[in-house]
Amino acid sequence: MMQFEKHSGLYTLYTEQILNISIEEAWLFFSAPENLNEITPPKMGFEITSKVDKRAYPGQIITYKVGLFQGITQNWVTEITQVKHQEYFIDEQRFGPYNLWHHEHFFEALSEGKTLMKDKISYKLPFGILGDLTHRFYVKNELKAIFKYRHEVLEERFNGK
Repeated sequence: MMQFEKHSGLYTLYTEQILNISIEEAWLFFSAPENLNEITPPKMGFEITSKVDKRAYPGQIITYKVGLFQGITQNWVTEITQVKHQEYFIDEQRFGPYNLWHHEHFFEALSEGKTLMKDKISYKLPFGILGDLTHRFYVKNELKAIFKYRHEVLEERFNGK
């Protein structure tokens, strides 16, 4: 499931996916920043540039290089602002391409050792109406492609599909 909304000048993207792994396994994978590379499309040239030797914790700063357009990369700095073990963590962009990027990751244990993973990403683009046009014709499609890729990688890795 993937859904976009616009409200009060913000966009929000919601995604959900059921994984055939325990909540413990899900938490171990998703709270390890180095696993971001595996679930990010290769065309983005994603590269973590900071040392990430610990699982997500409040106050953790992670720096990346991310391809915005073909051959053009941008530095991106996020902070893990909140963590509740095996329930959720939140990352927020401190510097990067968005005026606001607030990403909530939720995990819920289901029966039979499965986990429901939900994402809620609230974001705002710069440049007012030009940002809105860029969202309509580019950013929304790029985010769809990124989260579709992630969904497919996770289906293959954890759901045997």
